[in-house]
Amino acid sequence: MPLPPWMNDLPALDLLLSVAETGSVGRAAQVHGITQPSASERLAKLERRLGVPLLVRSRRGSLLTPAGEAVVAWSHDVVNAAQTLADGVLTLRADREVRLRISASLTVAEYLLPGWLLSLRRAHPGLDIAAGVANSRGVVEAVRSGAADLGFVESPDIPADLSSRVIGEDRLELVVAAGYPLAAQAWRSLRPTDLVDQTLLLREAGSGTRDTFLSALEQALGFAPTLPHAISLGSTTTILATVRAGGGVGVVSARAAGAAVAAGDLVQLRVDGLALSRPLHALWVGRAPTAAASELLAIAAARGQR
Repeated sequence: MPLPPWMNDLPALDLLLSVAETGSVGRAAQVHGITQPSASERLAKLERRLGVPLLVRSRRGSLLTPAGEAVVAWSHDVVNAAQTLADGVLTLRADREVRLRISASLTVAEYLLPGWLLSLRRAHPGLDIAAGVANSRGVVEAVRSGAADLGFVESPDIPADLSSRVIGEDRLELVVAAGYPLAAQAWRSLRPTDLVDQTLLLREAGSGTRDTFLSALEQALGFAPTLPHAISLGSTTTILATVRAGGGVGVVSARAAGAAVAAGDLVQLRVDGLALSRPLHALWVGRAPTAAASELLAIAAARGQR
């Protein structure tokens, strides 16, 4: 059956509840942020719609009539249910407008993240996603500062103040141009000491690729080497372009070099005792990531285990 017209006036019922709690139309008006005359007018209108007197006004305040007390008792559940409905609708609206902020290091951003985001968008086409690219140090800073809900890095060292999960693995390769002198020796394995005097093309400080390589070289040699001819470059693309021009030995992700190596444009070098595999980590602040971040994390982990 249709609801009676006075059910459209839930704000007036809520105001009546406030009068019962405060004992005064004036104080109830303050609670609701309206003037006392406006409150009185709303309550008078509610009385007319219900057809029963609700309040007795006196110098000491406003007292509920027996009918008013009954209406107040019945109104509690109605007003609370309306508030529950309003809160639920706001939650649904917030879910539709939720924003997922991601920060990813270059290898993840270029070769893995697009596929993960495509899967997430298929499940949630209205999800607002913002993704930024930085080196591993920059990703950590973005997550720690709250600028990103979720970060992805290839760095071997994860700060203790961040939560993390391994979601896959990557491997570094040392590559040279086909005409580079070391390319002729690609049939044999090099020793870690052979790399010290080479022109090594590395990512900039703070990069997970750089940190992984230097850590692996130090572990293989048993000491932290001085690399007098190493060159720092700001992107994998720049490293590969320099390698193709014969500028040195590039240290890059196997994902970045794979196509060029398969085509014969670049040659992969083998080095004994150099552990170049590295885990890919997801990072976030707190015990658990946000709901949207958790879903992306699950997609990334599932893809990484294939």
